[in-house]
Amino acid sequence: MTTFVPLPASAAWTHEHARQGFEVVYFRRSGDGHGQHIVGCTTAAESGLTWTVDFDITLDADWLTRRAVVTGRSEAGTRSTVLQADGAGRWRVDGAPAPHLDGILDVDLESSAMTNTLPVHRFQLAVGASAAAPAAYVRALDLTVERLEQTYRRVADEGSGQAFDYSAEVFDFRCRLLYDESGLVLSYPGIATRAT
Repeated sequence: MTTFVPLPASAAWTHEHARQGFEVVYFRRSGDGHGQHIVGCTTAAESGLTWTVDFDITLDADWLTRRAVVTGRSEAGTRSTVLQADGAGRWRVDGAPAPHLDGILDVDLESSAMTNTLPVHRFQLAVGASAAAPAAYVRALDLTVERLEQTYRRVADEGSGQAFDYSAEVFDFRCRLLYDESGLVLSYPGIATRAT
């Protein structure tokens, strides 16, 4: 089983290859002291376009996404979207029911390397075990919310951290994600590298 030390107060990633940019995230215990409150921002240049995405995510004690407020800025202007989840797989996007997200427990932001920590904490997989982790996937430029099917498989640890084989079939993408002792991504090949 995967066990993690407490999250640091903050973390940062350099985004590379797919985009050039930087992400900074702050972690706090939620108001009730049992869940997590995560606030962050990513700035990037990608395919000749520039954008920023701010996010404010609330997780419950079981690492289930309960709320995410995402605000994006680009040359097209500023937009915002609010995702709310009941913790049992039902979602609302900007107040409207989102049945295409039924059964999903995590939010995953296209702009963020950090959001790949959410299912890893929730599953606490033993080496050799795997799990499907469909996510409410928020696009960086227009903040559309899609269903993203993805899978994590725990492999042998590398150093003091954990390693997972990750796949997202819709993008024909597979890689090995390396995590630190707190369960935050250190290396996301082709996407991001931990800076602090």
